[in-house]
Amino acid sequence: MAKYLTRPQEAVAVPALDRQAARSADLRAYAALAIGTCCVSSSGIFVRLAGVPGPVAGLYRMTIAVLIIGVLVWRRGQPAGWTRRGAFVAVLAGMVFAGDVAAWNTSVFYTSIANASLLGNTAPLWVGLGAMILLRERLGLKFWFGLAVALAGAAIIVGVQTLVSLQMGRGDLLALFASFFFAGYVLIGQRGRARLDALSFFWFAAVGSCAALLAISLVLRMPLAVEPRSLLPLMGLSLVTQIGGWLTINHAQGHLRAAIVSPTLLGMPAIATLFAWLLVREPVTWQQLIGGLVVVAGVYLVHKNAG
Repeated sequence: MAKYLTRPQEAVAVPALDRQAARSADLRAYAALAIGTCCVSSSGIFVRLAGVPGPVAGLYRMTIAVLIIGVLVWRRGQPAGWTRRGAFVAVLAGMVFAGDVAAWNTSVFYTSIANASLLGNTAPLWVGLGAMILLRERLGLKFWFGLAVALAGAAIIVGVQTLVSLQMGRGDLLALFASFFFAGYVLIGQRGRARLDALSFFWFAAVGSCAALLAISLVLRMPLAVEPRSLLPLMGLSLVTQIGGWLTINHAQGHLRAAIVSPTLLGMPAIATLFAWLLVREPVTWQQLIGGLVVVAGVYLVHKNAG
C-alpha cells in the first residue's frame, strides 16, 4: 500500500522541480545576456583608444581570444555531445560575424557614427524576419510592437536631425550590410549552440572570424603591425568585449531564442553612451537619456511577448 501512496507525490514533485530548474536556467541566461550586452558596449571605447583600422582591430581582438580560450578548451578536452557539424556551423557563424565587424568598423570612416549606429541597429528586424522564415518561430504583433519601440528609442538617441539628413552613401550602405551580417551570425549561432557548448562554440567561431578578418586585411593591404601604445586597448577589446561579452552572449544563445537575444542588444548604444560619459567624459543629453529609456521599454516588451 505504501508504494501506491508515494507514486502520486513523486508525480507532482518532479514537474515542480523541472519548472524550478528551467526557471533558474532562464534567469542565468538572462543575466548572461545582460552582462554580455554591457561588455560588448565597451568596444567603441577600446577601438577609439587603439586607433587602428577596424578589420585589424577585429583581427587582434579575435586572435587574442583564440589563444586564451584555446588553452581552456585544450585543458578541458572534448566535451560530451561534440560534433564536427557543430564545429562547422560555429566556424561559419564566426566568418559571418567577421563581416559585421569589418563592415561596421569601416563604415565609420565614410559616414557619421550616428548614421552607422542607426543602420547597424536594424539587425533585430532582419533577425525577426529570419526567425520566422528560417527557424519557423512564431512572433506575434506584440513582439513587433516592442521591437518597433526599441528601434524608435535607438532613433531618438541618434537624433531627428540625423534621420532627416540621412543619405545612403558608401558608409551608410556598409553599416546596413553590417546589420545583415550580424543578423546572420545570430541566426546561425542559435543553430550552432544547439550542437556545441558555449565555450566550444565561442572558440570555433573566433577561429572562423580570425581567418576571415586576416583575409580581409590582406586583401585591403592593411598593415598588420601596430604601435605598442595600441596593444593595451586591443587586449582590453579582446578580454572585455570578445571574451567577457560574447562568451556570455553565446551562453544565452543556448537557452534563449534569437528573436530575444538580438533586440536586447539594441541596448548597446545607450550603455555605450553611459560608458563614454563615465570614461572619456563625453556629454550626455536629455535626448539620449529619453532614447535609452525608450529602448529599455521596447526590450522589455520584446522579452515579455517573445519569451
